[in-house]
Amino acid sequence: MVSRVIPVDPFDLVIFGGTGDLARRKILPGLFRRHCAGQMPETAQVIGAARSDMDSAAYRQMVRDAIHEFDGERPDDCPDLAGFLERLHYVAVDAQGEGGWQELKDLLRKNTVKAFYFSVAPSLFGDIAERLKNKGLARRDARIVLEKPFGRDLDSAKALNKTLATYFHEDQIYRIDHYLGKETVQNLMAVRFGNMLFEPLWNSQYVDHIQITVAETVGVGGRGGYYDKSGAMRDMVQNHLMQLLCLIAMEPPSRFEPDAVRDEKLKVIRALEPVQTQDIVRGQYAADGDQPSYRDDAEDPRSTTECFVAMKCHISNWRWAGTPFYLRTGKRLKERTSEIAVVFKETPHSIFDADAGRHRNILIIHLQPKEGMELGVTIKEPGPGGMRLVDVPLDMSFSDALGPDAEDVPDAYERLIMDVIRGNQTLFMRGDEVEAAWAWTDPIIEGWEERGEVPKLYDAGSTGPEDALMLMHRDGRKWREIRS
Repeated sequence: MVSRVIPVDPFDLVIFGGTGDLARRKILPGLFRRHCAGQMPETAQVIGAARSDMDSAAYRQMVRDAIHEFDGERPDDCPDLAGFLERLHYVAVDAQGEGGWQELKDLLRKNTVKAFYFSVAPSLFGDIAERLKNKGLARRDARIVLEKPFGRDLDSAKALNKTLATYFHEDQIYRIDHYLGKETVQNLMAVRFGNMLFEPLWNSQYVDHIQITVAETVGVGGRGGYYDKSGAMRDMVQNHLMQLLCLIAMEPPSRFEPDAVRDEKLKVIRALEPVQTQDIVRGQYAADGDQPSYRDDAEDPRSTTECFVAMKCHISNWRWAGTPFYLRTGKRLKERTSEIAVVFKETPHSIFDADAGRHRNILIIHLQPKEGMELGVTIKEPGPGGMRLVDVPLDMSFSDALGPDAEDVPDAYERLIMDVIRGNQTLFMRGDEVEAAWAWTDPIIEGWEERGEVPKLYDAGSTGPEDALMLMHRDGRKWREIRS
């Protein structure tokens, strides 16, 4: 099966922070892959903008090195690396001053899509937006792309949205969450709304509970100083896990269109009940041999910032009343994995002997590292000797089901950047959605700060604090084993 590449209109993409880590690791290699796929028009150009004093030739060399470092063997698969590099330009720009803005304006062409990627610290968002407007670059058809965090609480998120709204309309603002660009996340919507099989069962009558896990094996490392000011709740739960929760729980939108989808996601966030104190667990990884503890990485021996969170949530609406959602994310855990598990209820009555055991169906959506889906079903164990039931998986990984073409599934950033060029906001967060997420998150953070709670320590390479296991055990449930 050959994937269909949809071309986009000619565009100018300006990457503020074009020499930074995100640009080198994700944005520029992703654009190179779209170039190799034939999706970028011949006239498209990419302009790096940053404080560093370099010319376009030096920038192209930097990008060449980044592609070879972060894109594996793909540069050898696409012989036109030189053609991609010819698209690149560089301008030294002062985000808070006047330097470089006229040079940037001179590089932009008429009759092309204008997209400005803010791959910079959030403190610079307002300054760049203001200068784009004052320099005549914030035309009505221009688009800006923002990386998280979108504020650190409700007040700062409102202030940021108000600042951006001074210079751009909401339909020009693309708040990017790369989790929504993952192929499996989008397939979640296809499974729910493109198949009659699941949607009738997608409610509290048939679903016992839902687990969402995002586990990482790495610690905070060199990001300790930054991370300690945010923590897992702000860094992961308020955005990534919240978005996955919305896609799992939302009502079917009337159409697969930006505002129709985002309206339904917003309803889910607004229906979330406050989380009870006993329904949340915070943790920090301990030292392990030569590996430092979280507090060592954060360079603060008294840090109370969490790098692990587990919680139980409830959604107050007719579809999900009484069905708990368990969220879990953390650093330095057993395996790197992201998955959603929809655990269905047991059959109301078993016709088999007690020896057959109790069984239930589980739909597992694997987000990473191996994208795919798995449906656990109950069958008879082969052989004589009575009716013995066992659970087996109906396993569909993209690479197995779709063949070699599955290896060429675009990276999340590739897809999302192309959606920006197309003007498709479906997979991007809207301003009111961001504010609603913070309105739910803030009281949780304020609560543990007022109580002076200290995160529970857990062993590196484990599944997290023991208290997180008890969060499930007291409900008669258990977490799925963390595995890759």
